[in-house]
Amino acid sequence: MTQKLARKARLAGLLYLVIIVTGLGAELGLRGPLIDLGDADATAAAILAAPGQFRLAIAADLVMALCDAGLAILLYLIFRAMAPGLALSAMVFRLIQTVLIAASLMALLTAWLVLTRAGSIADAAALALVFLDLHAHGYDLGLVFFGVNSLIMGLLVWNSGVFARVFGAGIAVAGLVYLIGSGLRFLAPDLSSSFTPAYGLTILAETAFCLRLLVQRSPG
Repeated sequence: MTQKLARKARLAGLLYLVIIVTGLGAELGLRGPLIDLGDADATAAAILAAPGQFRLAIAADLVMALCDAGLAILLYLIFRAMAPGLALSAMVFRLIQTVLIAASLMALLTAWLVLTRAGSIADAAALALVFLDLHAHGYDLGLVFFGVNSLIMGLLVWNSGVFARVFGAGIAVAGLVYLIGSGLRFLAPDLSSSFTPAYGLTILAETAFCLRLLVQRSPG
């Protein structure tokens, strides 16, 4: 790997780290504690009691989406010399995921508008919960495309000759988890919650590859 590509790899690792921190922070640390899709009134009360926390979760997701777009381009630049067609395909699928996840933030903003204008909207809590659920489905729709991206990236990393093949295998496994998890969300929602622990594999694989990019050294 040339010195220029090594710098791109380290920048990609930095963006990847921001994506992991903001993505998990928004979903698990900020938004998750406020939302119970089985209780509209409790969810509405929690969000209205912590408006800054809810809006911060949206901001974190927006930062994640911006970094994801940058990461998609950097990874393409890193791998295009090795397999231009696969690198381009991976970038396209990751950018589609980014657009879908960013667009789904409108559902969160709509839920917020519904709750803050509850006086003029009948059954505002229930309506807001529908938009919160829509956001969750939109996120999983984006992960379908990210799952395909991860399978392609796994192949690229596996064949790169630069990164250990275990990183490629881990990313490919993460892609399968994303595809199965999103498939369950849409086709068998009753099984979706029982599959949630499998997402731990995606965190492990992506964090490992992120750290590997961060420590990429320049030649010589």
